[in-house]
Formats: sequence, structure tokens, C-alpha cells
Amino acid sequence: MESIQDSSSSKEGNEVSAESPEEVGQPTPPTSEEKMVTFSTEEQPGADTSASSSPMVSQEELRQENKRLRLEIQKLREQIKSHLLELKGLKQIVTNAERADKGRGEVSANKSDGALGPPLFSSHTGGPMVNEEDPGKMEEESEAHEAESAMALQNEAVMEDREGEDMAKRHHQHANSSSQMFACLTYDQGNTDQRNVNTACQVQDRESESPRQRRGSSNSESRESQTVSAGAEREWEEKKESTVVLGSGRGAPAMKECAGISEMKPKHRMSLRPLCYSHSQTVLIDVNAFKAKKELKPQEGRDHWHGAFVKMPCSEHSMYTKKSMIMSDSVRRWESIKKKLSRLSKEPSVTDVEEAIKKYNPAYKDEWSFDALHEFYKNSPKDKRDCSRTLGKIAELAVSLPDVCRMAIPLLRQGHNHSITLSQKQIACLLANAFYCTFPNRNTTKQHSEYSNYPDINFSRLFGQYSERKHQKLQTLFHYFRTVTEACPRGLVTFERRNLTEQISWQHCNDTISKLHVQSDGTIETEGEGMLQVDFACNLVGGGVLGNGLVQEEIRFLINPELIVARLFTEKLGDRDCLRITGAQRYSCYTGYSDSYRWTAPYIDNTERDEWMRLRTEIVAIDALKFQNPSEQFNMGSVTRELNKAYCGFYEDCGIHPDYYTPIATGNWGCGAFHGDPRLKALIQIMAASKAKRGIVYFTCKDRALEKEIREMHCFLTKQRVTVGRLYGVLTLYCQKYSQGERQSLYDFVYKKIMETASKH
Repeated sequence: MESIQDSSSSKEGNEVSAESPEEVGQPTPPTSEEKMVTFSTEEQPGADTSASSSPMVSQEELRQENKRLRLEIQKLREQIKSHLLELKGLKQIVTNAERADKGRGEVSANKSDGALGPPLFSSHTGGPMVNEEDPGKMEEESEAHEAESAMALQNEAVMEDREGEDMAKRHHQHANSSSQMFACLTYDQGNTDQRNVNTACQVQDRESESPRQRRGSSNSESRESQTVSAGAEREWEEKKESTVVLGSGRGAPAMKECAGISEMKPKHRMSLRPLCYSHSQTVLIDVNAFKAKKELKPQEGRDHWHGAFVKMPCSEHSMYTKKSMIMSDSVRRWESIKKKLSRLSKEPSVTDVEEAIKKYNPAYKDEWSFDALHEFYKNSPKDKRDCSRTLGKIAELAVSLPDVCRMAIPLLRQGHNHSITLSQKQIACLLANAFYCTFPNRNTTKQHSEYSNYPDINFSRLFGQYSERKHQKLQTLFHYFRTVTEACPRGLVTFERRNLTEQISWQHCNDTISKLHVQSDGTIETEGEGMLQVDFACNLVGGGVLGNGLVQEEIRFLINPELIVARLFTEKLGDRDCLRITGAQRYSCYTGYSDSYRWTAPYIDNTERDEWMRLRTEIVAIDALKFQNPSEQFNMGSVTRELNKAYCGFYEDCGIHPDYYTPIATGNWGCGAFHGDPRLKALIQIMAASKAKRGIVYFTCKDRALEKEIREMHCFLTKQRVTVGRLYGVLTLYCQKYSQGERQSLYDFVYKKIMETASKH
């Protein structure tokens, strides 16, 4: 292995001059002797250099060079903001230079005296961009641009020199704490097209290094070098903050980093069509009153007591049998509910609540326990009177159901595309009834029962079998009810069930990999604001929110409690179904996860509203497969099912242009209790998002190693221009090998197969 030396020194046959491609950022095919180049600016701690057969620069020289590079890096970081205005004016120059570079790439590829330097990157794909040129033609086409570009670089250098001393101390502190990273840049020459397959790993801070810094400060640069470097400098400035240096362990190239969150979001929003009723959309408010005065008036309607609609507690068909010593009689259940809840409107105790609920649910009076509610009341964070007052207000809200919800609510059934839009007050009223367990025929989900294919909605399970989890859940929900009974928000929420009818041939999908941003910190609900936020759902939406469950989905349903009402009308999700919710408000802040979950404070949701008065918060519930044995997921039947499920959640209606699509905020979907492999699930979601033509923002839940692996994989796939269909084929091969007992790293396999395919072409 040969080592790149300082520009002032050279060895015969391996000389690197000030005008060499390594320093001007100009790639040229390697010579027959030149197979691997190692970038090294400082000796790695613990590395054994005695095995090197080639002369090396002294450690002191390397340290000095490293110090100089770091100082320039820091200065450039400080200068970047001031350069933006200049860059705008030079943008046309860059574009012209790039076009000229591409046109001359094939000619200069045959130059016999150039070494291969680090590649620049295409502004469109993040892949390598040939930036070689013919000197004679360059003089003819870009002489006018040359002077202007060179002057800009000269001005930049002057500004950097003035700030050098101030930056040195600050950067020295940073340099002491920075770890050093080494890697190699490998080139594989083709027989006819001389395409290069390369891998690179550089010093960590070299990710901010400009082409001018890589050129060095030699005064012997030719006019050709100056012009090339000017174009490269402008491109580097525009892409500086989105450059990543990848590890060499996978054979992944250094390339453009995943996109930043801000550039993922659309610049404009598409106007909504007017709110209206349709065969596929039910609206529970008066649309005419809404259009005229933005009035949220309940829509008049009639009761439907059959399997396609929610059976309401206030229905005249809801009856229960009242037994006495003499005879039994059928009584309208709502009359009993209204009577009992009306008595609770004046600061009831938990005992009063328990007695009332058991009175109109007589079949469960010996089965239901209320110890969790009693314990919460006993250890209420606020005084007991405040807790009693809230219980009374919830009862008062529940009794108003016939006035608030006047039309039948359809069920969102499997295989049907349908949406329900209702007001936040209507949701609060329905949840108040769920709190007091008033919904008929919803107290059991046993097999063959009427609602066995639906989640439970009455809060009876939440009130029994005390645990700290349930205490925190009750505290979060009491805050919600306290908020909406004091001043209920004025807005709408839409629940839309989608069924994927399209039969997708994933192996023939020609969509390329879309943009991705990945980070280990942050959460979907906070940093993913304004995006399509993924709920890692159970097929019965909400999962264990009313039981003991307290992971991603349950937490989301607690801090956005309006989501819980989806359990009232959403049938179990099928393999090609999803539920999308638009407008659910967040009410609570929290810390922790699972047993460490704690409600901390109220949350003020300042998200703007759309034309339908819905908060611009979109949540999509998609349920992953649950694997008893993690190895079961490595078969293409499971992979295809997950692709279809994710795509069902991600795709938009054909009437919306992709420029208006918001990115998807997601993470380790199905990787907790469902035993999914996070690396496979990341690829699946990236593929589905690419098919849906949406960017993806991925949160790894504080897993920095996974963050790095996903970023490198995405950049590799982007650079290689891999299509979804091609990646699907690689996964098919991997699953075949896996089923035959060949167990190897998924990502190593993907890198290997993609590179093999690239080398054949």
C-alpha cells in the first residue's frame, strides 16, 4: 500500500505534485500500478505501521498538516453563512462548469499521466461525477468564468487568514477530542468504459474539507486547475453540510450524506377540496354551517342499530334486563345511564363511580375491579377534590351524547376505503362515554362475540389490577379530560381506513431510492412535526392502551388521546389495510418508555390547522408481523407482506403531485416485542417510501450504531442508483441463502451483491 505524501515531497514513480488530481479534486483513471491509496493525516492510535513497505512521512509532518487542515476546516465552518450570498451569484458559473466537465469527461479519461483523486458528487443522485477536462477546450469555453471564480477563491482565502488566529485555539480544543478514522480508496477499472468502483474512509473532520483545501496552497497551479477547482469549490460550498464519510468495512463509498430534515419538507401545501359528504366519507358535522361560518354544528341524522354502524348507548334499541324479586323487565339502558351519571355531576368519589358503572353493566358487577382507579384517587397528584370535580365533568360530558352526536357512525371495516370526520368535542363526548363504560356489546372480545374483531373501547380494563403503568396512564388521561371539559378545542379530526387494492410487482419496480435523513436522537411526534408520522400499530389499533401496554403506540395514544376513539369503529387491520388519522391534538409531555413512562406536564399544541380546521398532524397506523422466532422474517412472503403494508400507509392519492408530499417520520417499526430485525425493517420502509415517491426521516431510538449503518447503506444504494426492484432481487437471494442455513450479515450481503452487479456492467 502506498501513502499519499505532502505536496512538497515525492518518490520516483509515485510523485504527487501540486497539480495532481488528488489536490485539485480531478479524478483520472489509475495507472496499472496504482491499486489502492490511503488517506492518512495522523497515525491512528494503536496502529502498527511497521509492516508498511513504502516510505512514510514523519509523524511530526503529518501532525502539522493535520493541524493546518483542521484550522482551515473550522474557519470554513464559520464563513459558510457569509458565503451563501456569494454562492447565489456564482450558481450559474457552477452550472456551466459542471456541464463542460461532463462533456469532457470521456476525453480526459484517456489521459496517461494523471493519478486518480477523490471524486466529486452529482447534485442529483449523490453518485460520482466525472470532473475531468481537456486543457485546450477548457481555455476556449471557460476563460470568462475562470477569472471570476479565481477572484472569489482569493477573497475567501484573505477572509480566512484574518480569522485564523481566533479559530486556532477553539479548533485545537475540538481536535484534542476528535477521534481519527482511516480508510482506503479502492479502484476497479473496467475494460472498456473505465468506470470506477471506489470505497473511501477519511479523517473524521475531512467531511467538511473543501476542494481548495485538498488542492493545497501551491502557487504552481495551472489555469486548468484553477478553473476546475473553482467549479468544485462552488459545488462543495453548496453541499458542505450534507457530506458524510462512510466506514470502509462494508465497501461503501464516500458520498453525499442523507438529506437534512428541512430540505425534506415540501415548500408549498396543496389546497384541500371543500369539505363534503360522499359515499366514501362520513362527516358528523353540518357541512353547510361549516362552509358558511366555520360553525361546528352536529349533523342531523338517525340511529342505525345493525352491524355496519356503531351501536350507540343512547339508541332506543339499547336495552338491558332489570330483575326484581317478582319479575324481570326490559329497560332502556340510556335512561339508567343518564340517571346514574347525572348524580355524578357534583364531585363524586371513586366509589360512586364504581357503583354507577356496575349498575348499568350488571353482568360484570362481580367481574370488574376498580382498584387501579381507587389507588389513583388515593395518590392523586392534585387534591382529591380536583380529581372528583374532573370525574363529575366527565359524567356531564357523557350525558350530552344525544345532543353532540346525532347521526349514526359507520364502522371502518376490512377491505373498505372509508373515512369519518368529526369534531374534537364529539370525540371528547364519545371518550367520556368510554370512560364510564356505556357502549353496549363492547365489554367482551371473546371469539364469536359480536365485536370480537374490534378493539375494546370501554375503560373497564384500565380501572382494574393496579400498576404504576396504569397510574401514569390515568394521570395522562385525566389531564386530557380536565383540559377538554374546561375549554374544548374547536377543530375536526379525520379517521381514514385505506385498503391497498393494487397488486404490486416489487421485483419489477423501477423507482430509485428516495431521500432519507436518519438520526439517533429525537422522537417521531416531536422532531417529525409536519410529516406523516408512523404509529407502530397492533392490528387492533391502540394495542394495550387501555390495558398494560406502554410502548410506542400506547404512548402515542395517551399523549394524543383523540386517537383512542378509533377503537370504537375500526375493525382489525388486514394485511393490506392501514388507518390514517389527520388532526389529532397532543395534550401531554412525557419522559421514559414502558415501565419508565411518566407524565410530566401539559403540552401546548401550536400546530397550524388546514382548511378543514384539522391540525396538520398526520399519523398512520400500520401493523407489522409478529414473529415468535426472529428467523421467520427472512422469507420473501413476510418481506412482501411488510412492503405492501408499509406502502399502503405511505402512498398518496393519485390526484396529488409528489412535490406536495410530506416526508415520512418513522423508526424501528415492529422491532420490539414483535422481534423484527431493525436493519431489514429499515430497508423495507425505504423501499416502500421510494415506491410511494416520499422522503423518509428515520429515528433509531438512540441507537447510534444503527443510525450509521442505515445512513451508509442508503448513501451506497443512492450512489449505485439501485432501484427498488433490484434491491428486492437482492433480498430474495439473501432469503434463499438464509433458508439454506447460510447466515450472514444482511447489509454485508447487500453491499457484496450490488457491487458484483456493478462490476459486471
